[in-house]
Amino acid sequence: MKTYKFKINGKEYSVDINGIEGTNASVSVNGVAYDVELENEVPAAVSASGSVAPASAPAQPSAPVAAAAPVSVNGGAGTVVKSPLPGVIISIDVKEGQAVKKGQKVAVLEAMKMENEIQADADGTVTAILVSKGDSVLEGAEILKIA
Repeated sequence: MKTYKFKINGKEYSVDINGIEGTNASVSVNGVAYDVELENEVPAAVSASGSVAPASAPAQPSAPVAAAAPVSVNGGAGTVVKSPLPGVIISIDVKEGQAVKKGQKVAVLEAMKMENEIQADADGTVTAILVSKGDSVLEGAEILKIA
């Protein structure tokens, strides 16, 4: 078993990788067990301890975020608000063309049986809404764009 320590939005997480088979991993985050689907298959060089040999790139599953916070990417076209964790969009609280302020609720995501507010992290105008109510999204999925 391999243990990693993460700090996400100021909160610390202890992630134990219990085992990896192909693209499936068994992990524990702060003592809660999860089955995680990895983006890429882990090479056969995985040791019995669950760690990846130094010659290959480690496939580290992302730790779920308990309190939702937007993840943004600043580019030439403005800010992209991304899903902080996998879940289902249960409401979109803004419309295209609407002005938003930093910290304003723009959507609600249900994840792990909890409702998580997704907030704008920049002032601006909503230029595109990329999801609909009821959509299942993965961590990092683009929710909307703000310019």
